[in-house]
Amino acid sequence: MRKMLIPFIFIFTVAAFNSCNPPASTTKATALANPDNGRTFLDWDGIYRGVLLCAVCEGIQTTIYLNRDLGYRLKIKYLGKEDSVHEYSGKFSWNAQGNTITLDKIGNSNQPPSYFAGENTLTQLDMNGNRIMDKTANQYILSKDSYAILEKYWKLTELNGKPILMDSSFSKEPHIILKENNNRFIGNGGCNNISGTYKLQYPNRISFSKATATQMACSHLDIESMFLQALENADSYTINGDNLVLNRARMAPLARFKTVYMK
Repeated sequence: MRKMLIPFIFIFTVAAFNSCNPPASTTKATALANPDNGRTFLDWDGIYRGVLLCAVCEGIQTTIYLNRDLGYRLKIKYLGKEDSVHEYSGKFSWNAQGNTITLDKIGNSNQPPSYFAGENTLTQLDMNGNRIMDKTANQYILSKDSYAILEKYWKLTELNGKPILMDSSFSKEPHIILKENNNRFIGNGGCNNISGTYKLQYPNRISFSKATATQMACSHLDIESMFLQALENADSYTINGDNLVLNRARMAPLARFKTVYMK
């Protein structure tokens, strides 16, 4: 029988490059001999996020920051519960194989949380240091992409396959921003301000609540209506650099966005 997991344990994808720059042949041979050595061969520092399985709540929204100096910051929120945000910080260590990290003691827990380091992911391990291999396996993974989508101004560039051509008839630029705190999104549909909630799950799942909007009357309300419908219908996303695409199953992309960096 599998032992119970500590609610906020996670696993992490870790990688770094040797500063001494060994010959390519040596590096390749070492990589083949140690394919799971994330500490050496992965870009492991960064920010990872996801919603992990929870037996007593809607999910454990988890964000973990890994630094090159082996420092970490951990933020967890028990979804569906009031006053359930907890933050921790400290140091973490690597195992001898260079594929698993262990955080120092957190809160009142006697079991230090450990994570397996993968390609842009951290995977929560059980209390015996093993990966979960059943049908819930994806619900124990944090990823960098789940954080990369947050706190950016995503300008709408295409809707249902048709480009959005901005002109003076638009009251405002259609866009969305997914806020890190409270799982809220805000934005504008081209006329009215919009807001609502969202949920992200590994590997690239997303869902939006029905958006609320102000009630101004202006041009392009048809585009605004289709924009809101696209948000409500989306069930997955892809990010490629500064580009975001919202999708539904195997249908054509619902909406495309581009990051605008505010000055």
